Amino acid sequence: MPKNGSYSNPMQVFKKETHTLLEPTESNFEAFLKELRSDSFQKEHLVINLLHSFNLSPDNLNVLSKMAAAKKEQGTSFVLVSETIEIDALEDEMLSVVPTLIEAQDILDMDTMERDLGL
Repeated sequence: MPKNGSYSNPMQVFKKETHTLLEPTESNFEAFLKELRSDSFQKEHLVINLLHSFNLSPDNLNVLSKMAAAKKEQGTSFVLVSETIEIDALEDEMLSVVPTLIEAQDILDMDTMERDLGL
């Protein structure tokens, strides 16, 4: 990730004790996705805060769902925070979507318990 200021970063990154919180800073999903796919987040438990950013299309959700499945296989969590995504409309149960950051922390805690129990 260049640090020379040659481009604007498509997200803010907040390292927390148990996870990394990502908040998109642009309305461009592709730029955000490119940064999200970078090696720097591969081993991180991720919470993506979409409360103040773009709305996701079904295709965007499909891409994120595949990323969530890959993260689960790696033993890490992937949680979206959004009030605009219809949870009942999601066909894929691999994608965790919650309306608040507090609930995102609850999902992370449950994921940790499941991993600890070998589920």
